[in-house]
Amino acid sequence: MGVERTMEYISEFLKMRRKKKKKPMQTVALRVARIDCEGCERKIKQILSGVKGVKSVVVDAKQQKVTVMGYIEPKKVLEAAKSTRKKVELWPYVPYTMVANPYISQAYDKKAPPNMVRKVPDTASVNETTVDDSYAIMFSDENPNSCSIM
Repeated sequence: MGVERTMEYISEFLKMRRKKKKKPMQTVALRVARIDCEGCERKIKQILSGVKGVKSVVVDAKQQKVTVMGYIEPKKVLEAAKSTRKKVELWPYVPYTMVANPYISQAYDKKAPPNMVRKVPDTASVNETTVDDSYAIMFSDENPNSCSIM
């Protein structure tokens, strides 16, 4: 009976090790500043390819965008990209059709690629970017003291 229980324990232990959860396939887009030449592209590609779980790395120097696909964690990819000593951030842009108010000051960015704006939360509204209401009320026609202020 001792040998049977030992074998049973070992088989259960091995089953538990096999059931390790696999990370889902993800795509991580990064904005990397100053991708000037092919050497910079190659350096970034080589470093990011070395991260465990990476299947492909695509570098777009014109948009300064790096797309990494694989069974990866975005934090690890970001840390590896920062080791290139370049300014790195997660890709902040989305198509302007995906944003409720693409022309508010938080979303509009002159450096954004064509047809793209910064990703902002849906809670941002036009009211947050316009003139404060107290100024509008101060000079309104309903305010009896507006003439004395002017």
